[in-house]
Amino acid sequence: MDTQQSSLASDAVLPAAEAAQGFTPQALIAVDYIPPPATVTPFVTTLYHFRCDEAVIRDIQPAAIGNLCFFPHGKGEMQFAGGYRDPNHEIGLMTPLSCATPIEVVGPFHAFGAALTPVGWAALTGLHAGDHRDRLLPAPEILGPDLETLGQALLSAYRNGTMSGRDCALAVADFIAGHVRPINPRHLALIAATGRWLGGSFNPAVSDLSGIEGYSARQVQRLVERYFGLTPRALARKYRALRAAALLSAPELSFEDEAAIAEAFFDQSHMIREIAQFVGRTPARLGDQSKPYLAEMIAARNLRELDM
Repeated sequence: MDTQQSSLASDAVLPAAEAAQGFTPQALIAVDYIPPPATVTPFVTTLYHFRCDEAVIRDIQPAAIGNLCFFPHGKGEMQFAGGYRDPNHEIGLMTPLSCATPIEVVGPFHAFGAALTPVGWAALTGLHAGDHRDRLLPAPEILGPDLETLGQALLSAYRNGTMSGRDCALAVADFIAGHVRPINPRHLALIAATGRWLGGSFNPAVSDLSGIEGYSARQVQRLVERYFGLTPRALARKYRALRAAALLSAPELSFEDEAAIAEAFFDQSHMIREIAQFVGRTPARLGDQSKPYLAEMIAARNLRELDM
């Protein structure tokens, strides 16, 4: 893989956003991932506490699942696909992302919250993920006044030092546990089958989803977009790029994984474009060990919604 990484480094063309503005050095960013309690593991991929005390923070958020996020420090915005530019509301709901998304914040910038599984997104918000993707919304407008009350209390406690980021994130998990609603059992089975389909191959055939759980191909397409935010074909592209990036960012790559990545894309240029679109970095920069935040964001454990 050393030969391939060297080739990528010489051939790669940085995404426009990366070339235009220097990112905040990742060594200045700290992020803790907190395992969710058993009560919310079907709904939450991970809890997190992020902080960076620079005056201005610029980065790119890889294509992600939905997040319930709280911002006690820092004001900025995300520049979404489709031309939306949303501010980071103090109590925010980041909807599922279709591609990597630039972030710019006046710091210091601290955040805590929960990354939601597709089941968690649906059970907590009730929103159609495809209709609402690529936005950062004011969460209390969707989840109600209980969240506003809790959120303001947590933000105040974090700012005055009476609660840590970990404590606040665990309180968010408690809120989620108490506010999720039941999902149609057949839909749950389809979500699980879609996760297995995504995790089974770098290039899963869309036709393999037809007939799953008794649904027609058209019904599958609608339900996958409803719960995952993208059509099956687009969803497969997204997770192919995220999985490949997770492997390429590892210190070592097995010959088997290297061969699987090579077979997953038409050629090297195709791989570079896809990873840049969904991760926001070119493959040549994924192995940079000075970027712990990026490495954590695309770590395999944070793709837990896949049955890998």
